[in-house]
Amino acid sequence: MGDAGGPVGADRMHRYDPGIDGFAAEVFRYSRRRASEDLGGIVLGHPRPPSELDEQAGATITEDGIGAMEALRVFTEVLEPACLSVDFSRYFSFVPAAPTEAAILADLVVSACSIYAGSWLEGAGAVWAENQALRWLADLAGLPEGAGGCFVSGGTAGNLSALVAARHAHRTAIAGVDPANSTHLRSNSDHQCVEFRPTGGRWTVVTGATAHSSVATAAAVMDVDLVTVAGERLTGPALAPVLAELGDRVFAVAATAGSTNLGLVDELGTVATACAEAGVWLHVDAAYGGAALAAPSARPRFEGIERADSLIIDPHKWLFAPFDSCALLYRQPELARRCHAQHASYLEILNQSGDWNPSDFAVHLSRRARGIPFWLSLAAYGTRAYADAVEGCLAVAREGARLVAEADHLDLLRPPELSIVAFRRIGWAVADYQAWSRRMLASGQALVVPSRHEGETILRLCVVNPRTTVDDLALVVDSLR
Repeated sequence: MGDAGGPVGADRMHRYDPGIDGFAAEVFRYSRRRASEDLGGIVLGHPRPPSELDEQAGATITEDGIGAMEALRVFTEVLEPACLSVDFSRYFSFVPAAPTEAAILADLVVSACSIYAGSWLEGAGAVWAENQALRWLADLAGLPEGAGGCFVSGGTAGNLSALVAARHAHRTAIAGVDPANSTHLRSNSDHQCVEFRPTGGRWTVVTGATAHSSVATAAAVMDVDLVTVAGERLTGPALAPVLAELGDRVFAVAATAGSTNLGLVDELGTVATACAEAGVWLHVDAAYGGAALAAPSARPRFEGIERADSLIIDPHKWLFAPFDSCALLYRQPELARRCHAQHASYLEILNQSGDWNPSDFAVHLSRRARGIPFWLSLAAYGTRAYADAVEGCLAVAREGARLVAEADHLDLLRPPELSIVAFRRIGWAVADYQAWSRRMLASGQALVVPSRHEGETILRLCVVNPRTTVDDLALVVDSLR
């Protein structure tokens, strides 16, 4: 590397060079500052056009290399400021994130260790720790002792994996009852996959009107039908006749516990009853809202979630882990293993061991130990701190809703069910919302992008950052006058 961080030859890329120490120190210094609001490292940022980045960054991929220090300079001075900081206290759009400093530093450790965390053989310690964190989430949801799963990249991967497992379990069960309608597709020593043709149509997932877009994406990837039950939230009485009409075509119901737009929770108790009576797998997408299970004040809203056959919760949303981390849990993990475990000559040593291999529970094989930052933070700070942090976000959202309700220029859509404050600006057209949103971003004050509800443009403030205060929401409210 050289004392100036110059070009690195092939013979030096993987050997220790004293020159790397200065680079390592700079990486750690930057990471510490960037992760801490107290050190002034968290600012909103602003996207830049490609031409501007081309000019400011210059050529970075060259034959001889530009050196680690120069590459880091380009990133920290040019590229990172052109990205938005999701952990900024007034980043209110989509579903932001607020990783703890311990979780961020743990992410550095995970990268340094180069652990393959797809199998127990190769990553036993990491998998053990991830399972500890998964068990805490399973206990929050009230899932039984045998429940388990793995961490995947996000809600899209989690929903897809759960629904693939649900279809496999459903069609295998039906084929076992009526083998005349089944076709053998694949077999080896310990794995069978059968296909059953449902009567009267195609395989179908049923969901509510507020389901996340990834449920529709999963259905498209799986080439199955998606039936949506109308209504503000999915309920058992609305679901039951749909399941009766569709019959054995339905292999899963995908309920929502914390919709992305308004933070609504489906009526999980009655939905679970309807699924049980119809013999249908219940999957609950709690990617955003599931964190509120940690808050005693919010737990009653999730009554019935303990009856789910599968469940996802994203720690990178509201449980203070860095991207990317989605907890995927199954009531009966073996049903998922039968579907997802991959089989090849070089993998059979893993399949024959009976160990807990995270690669067996989702649509993936290669995986980093993405649950470790969450586990380390949870272990470091304790579950009480997590409960307090989530309760704090709920309280800030309630106070924000009060500010909106008292503002004569705003119209609160509804009291927040979780931590999303949704409202209208009275008298504004779409262009007004968009222009205001661009001004707020350009000034670095906040990210609040328009959304839609029942055909009307609205604004929503999603509070999942414990650094966010009522004053932060007041700033937004006042800026809309």
